[in-house]
Amino acid sequence: MKLFSCPSCQQVVFFPNVVCERCNHALGYEPNSNRMLALEPAEDGFWTSVGRGADGSGWKYDANYQYGVCNWLLPSDSPDTLSLASRFNLVIPNLDEPDNLVLWQKMELAKQRLFYGLLRLKLPLVTRAEHPEGLGFQFLSDEGGKVMTGHDQGLITIALVEADDAEREKRRTAMGEPYRTLLGHFRHEIGHWYWDRLVRDGGALEECRAIFGNDEEDYNQALQNHYANGPKPNWQNEYVSAYAGAHPWEDFAETWAHYLHIIDTLEVGGSYGIALHPKADREGVLTTDLDFNAYDGTTSIETIVDAWLALSAALNSFNRAMGHQDLYPFVLSPTVTAKLGFIHDLVHGRIGQGRQAVEEAVAGQSKLAA
Repeated sequence: MKLFSCPSCQQVVFFPNVVCERCNHALGYEPNSNRMLALEPAEDGFWTSVGRGADGSGWKYDANYQYGVCNWLLPSDSPDTLSLASRFNLVIPNLDEPDNLVLWQKMELAKQRLFYGLLRLKLPLVTRAEHPEGLGFQFLSDEGGKVMTGHDQGLITIALVEADDAEREKRRTAMGEPYRTLLGHFRHEIGHWYWDRLVRDGGALEECRAIFGNDEEDYNQALQNHYANGPKPNWQNEYVSAYAGAHPWEDFAETWAHYLHIIDTLEVGGSYGIALHPKADREGVLTTDLDFNAYDGTTSIETIVDAWLALSAALNSFNRAMGHQDLYPFVLSPTVTAKLGFIHDLVHGRIGQGRQAVEEAVAGQSKLAA
């Protein structure tokens, strides 16, 4: 994610901010321009943009702003009350339970970061009102029984307890996972949805099977085998994570999630002007400049991975110096790099029909409904 600044005073501000700490202007994120806007109250009860680049246009906050969970903006004359960040929610936590609001806030921030990346990649987004397998989220507590995080024909369920840092760490340790975050869950599960949209419906099945394997393998049996027998031997040579070896669908979703992790973190590094020129025993080890746009599709996967290996090595070293676990405890083998390259080409429309296939599917569904 890039760095933002307040249009009124040029103070550096961050993605979830709602107030500038320097000039005290209200702030909101405007997704179409990918900018934070400085706002002042308008006489009509909405807000007016002010400061650098402002044209005096009117804005309103997402309806979930009232709960402190969303700072995304819509034009004041929009008939919608929910921004792209919220309109895919189907079930939110029961806010009569006091602790649930804090957990939901964490859920929404992770989801908003997910949507930031999807919008930057210009990936298709379809609601369930537009298509039977359109995207939808439900955040469920364990009140009626244990909730499993997962994806089912566009419906993504995230267990609310995953927003509890202590419980999530407990599960991470119990399952022997080197990495488990809310954002990771969102990026993984939406990878399943994009497999349906871009691979299955997008004419890319054969190309995908050639690199990820046969997805027609019995999924439930494959998961049972994985949990009963553990990871495949030497899985690091072929998969980005141990779980990715369970089934080709999981391999795709894990690789998809890691691709989003990588390009978003590289954008952070570029926004901070990070250049890596380490003083190592061998001159030039891990030397790189993050002076490219990882989101625009013109940079090769080799350049992206080389930069990521350098940046992640530095970040891991910082974490070790502070006594923390590695920030990115994974190895990108040549096979995994090739899989990341497939995802890179898929999201930028170089494999299959991409956005066109989704638009045609939605159009076809609309004709049936009419």
